[in-house]
Amino acid sequence: MKLFFSPLSPFARKVRIVAFEKTLTKELELFKSERQNRPTELGPINPLLKVPTLVDNNGNSLFDSPVICEYLDSLASKPVLFPKEGMSRWAALRQQALGDGGMDDAVKLAYEAGRPSGSRSPYWLGRWRQAVESTLNALESEAPSFADRLTIGPIAIGCFLGFLDQSRIIGDWRGYRENLAMWFEEFRQRPSMQETEYKK
Repeated sequence: MKLFFSPLSPFARKVRIVAFEKTLTKELELFKSERQNRPTELGPINPLLKVPTLVDNNGNSLFDSPVICEYLDSLASKPVLFPKEGMSRWAALRQQALGDGGMDDAVKLAYEAGRPSGSRSPYWLGRWRQAVESTLNALESEAPSFADRLTIGPIAIGCFLGFLDQSRIIGDWRGYRENLAMWFEEFRQRPSMQETEYKK
């Protein structure tokens, strides 16, 4: 299998963590994809021109991290990162939605903040920062439940928090969020998190 990714992408990191947890890393060939090359590189296989993009062993392409992660989860029996039914499934998917949503707003905030000062939009900077802060506050109240079981939910949340540390666009997000900070400090020690951490 081939995975087109960017080391800076928290969504691509999520896929790599799932592959690690499912012991599929040896079956995954990594290709760094630069933004300027994506129209020609990814155009034939992903009309969205985004990473992560996965090409399976039959040449089929899959894109968007939730789809790729659930596909990888189906390739090995344990651990089960996407519960199959009941409230445990919906809890995992809901947590994934929180993590992914936080990542999406954080990435947009980082891009906007990285533009030349005269080109930045105060409205969007405020809108995305508010969304990130709101997500963090929701996660703080739910953090005690994250350690119950490893699913796609905590993985997505870990990637969100890891991106905040990597990009430093929020500053000290741990302030007044002791439950979330304590959980993340332990979660980030997982070998899958250590292996996929962005290093300059």
